[in-house]
Amino acid sequence: MGYRVVVVGATGNVGREMLNILAERQFPADEVAVVASPRSTGDIIDFGDSGQELKVRNIEHFDFAGWDIALFAAGSGPTKIYAPKAAEAGCTVIDNSSLYRMDPDVPLIVPEVNPEAIDLYTRKNIIANPNCSTAQMVVALKPLHDVAKIKRVVVATYQSVSGAGKAGMDELFEQSRNIFVGDANTPVKFTKQIAFNVIPHIDSFLDDGSTKEEWKMVVETKKILDPKIKVTATCVRVPVFVGHSEAINIEFENELSAADAQAILREAPGVMLVDKREDGGYVTPVECVGEYATYVSRVREDPTVENGLNLWCVSDNLRKGAALNAVQIAELLGRRHLKKAA
Repeated sequence: MGYRVVVVGATGNVGREMLNILAERQFPADEVAVVASPRSTGDIIDFGDSGQELKVRNIEHFDFAGWDIALFAAGSGPTKIYAPKAAEAGCTVIDNSSLYRMDPDVPLIVPEVNPEAIDLYTRKNIIANPNCSTAQMVVALKPLHDVAKIKRVVVATYQSVSGAGKAGMDELFEQSRNIFVGDANTPVKFTKQIAFNVIPHIDSFLDDGSTKEEWKMVVETKKILDPKIKVTATCVRVPVFVGHSEAINIEFENELSAADAQAILREAPGVMLVDKREDGGYVTPVECVGEYATYVSRVREDPTVENGLNLWCVSDNLRKGAALNAVQIAELLGRRHLKKAA
């Protein structure tokens, strides 16, 4: 007997990707329901490449009783209303929004990094999915932290417009076209022109001058990996459709050579090391699209600190940064707790 799974926010970029990954990974689901806002009710969505089509149901009238797992990709507003209802009905929520990430009673999970933390899910019957930029970074950091103990991380991100949803992708496309044909080019989704530009501003500004995106990377890394790690981040939006990149500088308590780090990362779960010191011997966002792995390249020692390394980290933010991680959490939940599927 398999699971009954609900995808909430199924018509958005991440919701559709959740459906693709459930199908690709042959998640043991006996039934999948797709749920969205009233304006999408009745729409038909493909269940990945399975050949199965699903009709969108209205979130306002959906009854979560009898369903096992709800993958939420609906944003914090709808999640605040409907996630507690699902959880109270006995349906375990795996939420992709930022709403519950720092709730002490809600585990924040990256399965390759802190799988044991999922055992706390029964407190609210809700599990949080981390921010996309945090997820890929901690996958790369975890195996190195286990060996040499990380003291401090300095990260600069290069985040694709898909992190801002379909509106962000549409704006990059339209602005690029407009620039080529000489049409007007007014920013709507972003604060400045994104085409052929970079914007050092993601989410709202905080009192200390950092942005909420940067704050998320700091506090989520501490919650997932180790509260003692010092983290500072600069998050930048770049004119890339899909795939987040990160330049990460790491300071360790213990010595760790670049060669040893490469050997560790080569065997690490969820990591694909592509690190040849030659033209093209590294991964860029274009190559990571549609892939499951978190790619690491450009591993090298930092001579300015006693035990330092630099590395380049790239991942499909709609997958490992969101939908894939959510499905992996569902798989972990099934193996560790629900145990309905053989």
